[in-house]
Amino acid sequence: MSRMDVQRDAEPQLVATVTLYPTADGGRREPMMPGFLFPVTLGDTTPLHVWDALPLLRDDPFAPGETRRIGFVFLAGEEAATELRHAGKFYLWDGRFVGEAIVEA
Repeated sequence: MSRMDVQRDAEPQLVATVTLYPTADGGRREPMMPGFLFPVTLGDTTPLHVWDALPLLRDDPFAPGETRRIGFVFLAGEEAATELRHAGKFYLWDGRFVGEAIVEA
């Protein structure tokens, strides 16, 4: 199954309300496209422990400055989802912090 198939059809391991920081505030310059894989971390300083996350954007790009409820699948599986769920909040990393997420389920 391809990454695009997974992001289109997979059941989420975790659901969060995600805000991508505006470009003017250090966020991404371009929208996050379906199939984009990136690390997430618990702290908003230097990321010491990260998990690779695939946001289930389905077929809709996610623009800087936007907030959206999104499901996630993790390469580390349920272990990552459990730790992030327990923390309640995590941060998106793309060479710098580009967003944050509040866990819903």
